[in-house]
Amino acid sequence: MSQPADLSDSLPVASQNGHHPKGVKDNSDNTIRIRGARQHNLKNLDLELPRDRLIVFTGVSGSGKSSLAFDTIFAEGQRRYVESLSAYARQFLGQLDKPDVDAIEGLSPAISIDQKSTSHNPRSTVGTVTEIYDYLRLLFGRAGEPHCPICDRSIAPQTVDEMCDRIMELPDGTRFQILAPVVRGKKGTHQKLLSSLASEGFVRIRINGEVRELSDSIDLDKNYTHTIEIVVDRLIKKLGIQERLTDSLTTCLRHASGIAVIDILNDTSARHSSALHKGNSSPDSTKMSKNSEETSTDGEDSHQQKPHELVFSENFACPEHGAVMEELSPRLFSFNSPYGACPECHGLGNLRKFSPYLIVPDPSKPLKEAIAPWAEKESGLSQLSAMGKAYGINLQTPWNHLSPEHQHNILYGGSDNGGHRRFSGVIPLLQRHYDETSSEQYKQKLEQYLVDEQCEVCKGKRLKPEALAVQLGNCRIAELTAVSIRDCRERIDNLKLSDRQSQIGHLVLKEICSRLQFLLDVGLDYLTLDRPAMTLSGGEAQRIRLATQIGSGLTGVLYVLDEPSIGLHQRDNGRLLQTLVKLRDLGNTLIVVEHDEETIRAADHIIDIGPGAGTWGGHIVAQGNFETLLAADDSRTGAYLSGRQVIETPAQRRDGNGKFLALKNAHRNNLRNIDVEIPLGKLVCITGVSGSGKSTLVNELLYPALQHHLTRKIPFPKNVDAVEGLDCIDKAIVIDQSPIGRTPRSNPATYTGVFDAIRDIFSATIEAKARGYKPGQFSFNVKGGRCEACGGQGVNVIEMNFLPDVYVQCEVCKGDRYNRETLQVKYKGHSIADVLNMTIEEAAEVFKNIPKAAPRLKTLIDVGLGYVHLGQTAPTLSGGEAQRVKLASELSRRATGKTLYLIDEPTTGLSFYDVHKLLDVLQRLVDKGNSILVIEHNLDVIRCADWVIDLGPEGGDKGGELIAIGTPEEVAKNSRSYTGQYLQQVLQQHPAKVKSE
Repeated sequence: MSQPADLSDSLPVASQNGHHPKGVKDNSDNTIRIRGARQHNLKNLDLELPRDRLIVFTGVSGSGKSSLAFDTIFAEGQRRYVESLSAYARQFLGQLDKPDVDAIEGLSPAISIDQKSTSHNPRSTVGTVTEIYDYLRLLFGRAGEPHCPICDRSIAPQTVDEMCDRIMELPDGTRFQILAPVVRGKKGTHQKLLSSLASEGFVRIRINGEVRELSDSIDLDKNYTHTIEIVVDRLIKKLGIQERLTDSLTTCLRHASGIAVIDILNDTSARHSSALHKGNSSPDSTKMSKNSEETSTDGEDSHQQKPHELVFSENFACPEHGAVMEELSPRLFSFNSPYGACPECHGLGNLRKFSPYLIVPDPSKPLKEAIAPWAEKESGLSQLSAMGKAYGINLQTPWNHLSPEHQHNILYGGSDNGGHRRFSGVIPLLQRHYDETSSEQYKQKLEQYLVDEQCEVCKGKRLKPEALAVQLGNCRIAELTAVSIRDCRERIDNLKLSDRQSQIGHLVLKEICSRLQFLLDVGLDYLTLDRPAMTLSGGEAQRIRLATQIGSGLTGVLYVLDEPSIGLHQRDNGRLLQTLVKLRDLGNTLIVVEHDEETIRAADHIIDIGPGAGTWGGHIVAQGNFETLLAADDSRTGAYLSGRQVIETPAQRRDGNGKFLALKNAHRNNLRNIDVEIPLGKLVCITGVSGSGKSTLVNELLYPALQHHLTRKIPFPKNVDAVEGLDCIDKAIVIDQSPIGRTPRSNPATYTGVFDAIRDIFSATIEAKARGYKPGQFSFNVKGGRCEACGGQGVNVIEMNFLPDVYVQCEVCKGDRYNRETLQVKYKGHSIADVLNMTIEEAAEVFKNIPKAAPRLKTLIDVGLGYVHLGQTAPTLSGGEAQRVKLASELSRRATGKTLYLIDEPTTGLSFYDVHKLLDVLQRLVDKGNSILVIEHNLDVIRCADWVIDLGPEGGDKGGELIAIGTPEEVAKNSRSYTGQYLQQVLQQHPAKVKSE
């Protein structure tokens, strides 16, 4: 996570009292001055930015926006912050390189809010990230009311005087006995206890609800549970018994660990109206057996409160069940602490287990092929053969024809038909292999059969039962975190608190409400506080951090944001902009890298960088207000915003091929049993506000169903009754924003396969043939030609303990990845390292005559990645860039005409110009007969689609409905659809132009 840069000791800025350090230029005009910025592709930029303003950096993708905002301005602020720390602290942070800039003046403490800061810790939730859960823990820990987790009785310690006062409220003449429960639902004969009680002078006890004389011969059955209570005293309620009552209660509490039971004897509802009779002393009648015990339940519930009893406790414990509560404190509600975490799942809310559903993905297969982890293993087949012989099963029998008992024995283990030999079963064996293997690769292979199952003890609520039972205004902490932030705010507003609770929680509730409101303001009302942070999209995580920063109330800070509108529906853009303005009005400077038109219009100051990408970018083409941007001739952003360039709305929508994919009764997550038809042979957009169910429908239902149909390697999804029309598709390709790799070994060249062609070219050179070099010599993934000091990575990884790993350039090869001998081989004057350092546009020119390389490089340029370096490492690519690398990789393959492309927000990080290019590529794909299903918020893409499926109306629990379906024009007429309302506006601005024949 980025550190706020407190630069008070290290920056040449005006001091608080108006005096300026000697030799430092007066910067009282409230300006940030940047001189000679040359980071990456920036062309020695000089510029001045106004402080305390909302500043937008825009321009085509790869023009240098992030290089200026993050790699220059923020990086310098962070570096100065680190330099201001002690030497001890700096050893953990490492030495940060100075960005390539001559000088920056007027720099405030800087905080970065980007999209790469999503937590991968399963313990992080929306509540913990925003610190709202910390305040909830404080509130419940200080003002909560403990209740018994079993009977839900309010728990509060009582003094003897309070007990006495309560008993004296009984009607005069009420006969009662005071009981001390010494055994509660425990098995055994308890002879030693009975002898001890008799020697102490007690006369009577109550066993399982029946009063007995200790002088009787009492023989308890050791195999059944018993409840034993000492009859300490018998009294009639009248004035003057207080002293005796107090003594008896004290004796009772001493023997029963702080618990006293008052049994009211003349209550007509009493079960034992003759409870004081002496009874028959014969052995038959005094034997406490199963028959006499059937009136009470086993275990902890064996002592339920009767209508004729009062139960008191001087402890923080349930007087009925003995459930002990420690004194309430915030740590009791922490699922990251052993004091509060569920003992079964240790606060995770779920347990990772091997799923029979994934182990047998296709039940129609014969037993020898049905067990997916063993399908291609000899050892697995021999195990199954042994099991088959033991249970008398033919291995050719389909799995779904086996009896449930045989299926259970094969999966979980069992004995053979004779009971002589026991088999472990598939799941116990896989679990043992998973726990014991040292091979990370084998472990990853097994993980595909693991699922997160809800913890049976806490039901996914993460906390121990004692914490979950605590109430505040008839509301539990898990009930507040499980509902949407919108509903959580309503519940907290409507909490009915006592005067004491209101006094304790006043300030805490105020803080919780303000933070919840900030989340509502940035359009995250559909999230729940218990949502794991690792499941959030980059845009959601960034907006959460934005809301958290507003809650912190800092002023005088420089915030640098990376496209905060990503993943946000147009309807919620206004709320996001209000949040940014609010942050600015607190006295902060905001630099926002953004392509969204509404955000650009709302900016106080605009910097447009371009005119092109990569080496053709790095210049300031417009600077000033919105009108200045529109008038700039060299600005591609201004050209689209002014209407000089337009993304044309198609004059005609495709009819498709007449075939459909139909999902029947989709009901996963928040989808409300909807039926959806997706036409094939068209460009189809799935739209709706954030959290409406788009990703659930496409990524969690449709794609697994397609994969099951095409490969049979994964099971059919559970939460949809059927998916019709699967036979119309022969290939399904998901193109999302996950990285193309997590190490420096992955790059666009290797991912798209173009590097194979390049290595072949180098191995075919005269120099390479003379040296006997094969294509493998030019691979940085195998020994031979690579630099062994860094293993061909070009960098060495330094683990930073609690911080992300740092990549440091290899000192031997200086980042070239190869040894000297390999680098001596040249093609057109370029070494293999030179090629990897080329931009894709430069490489396309060098290899334009190579059939295996040229088309793939051209496709990368077509999707707007001409500025990216061919060997740019995967960790440095943004989510949008990684997605377009995948798209280019698929586009370069031969289309079958029956391929379905599932694309998740491909416009992420794209300018108007790049969206135009991307749409041309997508339309070209559909023209070849393929089908494209796009999850999208971008109105230019939606209006250019052939068909729109709109979900909503809201997000979270108020979403999941099918709101509108049809062409963009048809959806635009639907007043219930938020997408339709904005679509109508944009279609009026950009009407379809009918071409004259």
